[in-house]
Amino acid sequence: MTAQDGSDGVSRAADHDRVRRSYDTVAETYWERIGDELAGKPLDRALLAALVERTGDAPVADLGCGPGHVAAWLAERGVTAVGVDLSPAMVAAGRRRYPEVEFRHGDLLSLPATDGEFGAAVALYSVIHLRPAELRPAFVEMRRVLRPGGSLLVAFHMGAEVQRLTDWWGHQVDVDFHYHGVETVAGALREAGFTEEARLERAHHPQEGETRRCYLLVRHPDEGTS
Repeated sequence: MTAQDGSDGVSRAADHDRVRRSYDTVAETYWERIGDELAGKPLDRALLAALVERTGDAPVADLGCGPGHVAAWLAERGVTAVGVDLSPAMVAAGRRRYPEVEFRHGDLLSLPATDGEFGAAVALYSVIHLRPAELRPAFVEMRRVLRPGGSLLVAFHMGAEVQRLTDWWGHQVDVDFHYHGVETVAGALREAGFTEEARLERAHHPQEGETRRCYLLVRHPDEGTS
């Protein structure tokens, strides 16, 4: 969380701390429950494969990587994958299981990466823990770490409500899930300087929570076009 002045900044910092503590609590169970989820998600695999194909040899960041299963899938396809997560327990779980992936601890609003370090990035259901007002700053930060022409794939739950979870797989937690409107996210991406290339909506799979999901594929403009 970046430093901010005022009560709203304090509140947002508290939100991020609640997210971190909640994911620390469920880290091992999380991997046990969804560590192999891509096996049952052909559409996700297709989108990730397209991202890999267009990125070439450049490293790819998995932002909000959790225990690292998506980053590991990318690494299996020859990608230099870097996973970033707010939860130290998630980062530790990823390092134990996927030594081929580099893991870093960090916040979406202050990514632990240099300018233009990555050729592409994915943010699959990580922006659901951001308030709508935080989307643009997060996407500005994502653009910073992408090379010109680099792609970003964002996935999120569609809606307008906030769901607070206090029990997660038998663990006591305190975390908010923000459902976002498609135009809210798309608009924040445009304001951050991205160019939208594709959007896709789908219903939930039987093993998933009953929400409608959206994928937005955007591109960092080439130099001279931003």
